Amino acid sequence: MDKGRVVFFNGKFVPESEARISIYDSALMFGDMVFEMTRSFNKKQFKLKEHLERLFASIKYVRIPLKMTIEEMEEKVYETIEMNEPAFRADDEHRMMIDVSRGLLSIYQGVVGIPKGPNVIIADFPLRWTVSSMGYLYDKGINAVIPSQRAIPAYLLDPKVKNRSRLHYLMANIEVSGYKGDNNWALLLDTDGFIAEGTGDNFFIVKNKVIITPEPRNILRGISRGYIFKLAEQLGLECIEKNIEPYDVCMSDEAFMTGTPFCILPVTSLNGEKISNGRMGEITGRLLKTWSKNVGVDIIKQIKDWSKEENSKGESAPSPYAFRRDSI
Repeated sequence: MDKGRVVFFNGKFVPESEARISIYDSALMFGDMVFEMTRSFNKKQFKLKEHLERLFASIKYVRIPLKMTIEEMEEKVYETIEMNEPAFRADDEHRMMIDVSRGLLSIYQGVVGIPKGPNVIIADFPLRWTVSSMGYLYDKGINAVIPSQRAIPAYLLDPKVKNRSRLHYLMANIEVSGYKGDNNWALLLDTDGFIAEGTGDNFFIVKNKVIITPEPRNILRGISRGYIFKLAEQLGLECIEKNIEPYDVCMSDEAFMTGTPFCILPVTSLNGEKISNGRMGEITGRLLKTWSKNVGVDIIKQIKDWSKEENSKGESAPSPYAFRRDSI
């Protein structure tokens, strides 16, 4: 239930349950929509400006004729948060979802009785929806599984544009859901056989105290990924971009995923084989502690507390990155 939440939809605030686009929208026909998703810490948005700058870069790249400025978008994000705050619990964080579609395909404009032009949709829901099933992963870690599905290379569809054409991500997640064991998350290779990214997260390894992440050619350049470079600098650690092969992951000292909702999660095995001692690494832990200190929130504790609440209700929902076998 929406519990009173509202959504900014093309200049108006409407109840969450009533926010809809046309069946003739280009987003439905082609997956022709760009988007961003943010989070807050202590109800304050984190890196909102960077998310909006990436969104407007995506809008420019796919040539959506949006008249709204980045400053107007930012203002509406904060207005949406203010409108929804009364519906949030004290320990909730704001998970913003900003979608921009091209609107009606030209052949339907003026025919179906819906205004033409881009759609701007700003939704706000509790972050716990996304991460409440992830608390135990800080202890157990992720088993990264390489599926047969490859990342789409930039020469076909540039992944630096954050778009809704993500069927390849979904197919990777579905394949990995059938893999033996638990905590399996997809880790895609590019068409050259190098590690690319997860299905909504960026990947890192640590070797000899150097933090290494794939070159940015065939990946989404994540906001959290970029923040790791700043944390590394803060800690006096080297962080570099280079091609990574599965062999390098197996031989690494540590590995982890980054993503806006959970920040950092340890990767403790690859295709079921332990990475190092199969636990969160020392540098991964230092990065998490520093991130927590910088934002004034114990990231692990927050997500674990939400996970305890979920478990007490007997719930076990699939995450955006992993599916229960009975949900596919």
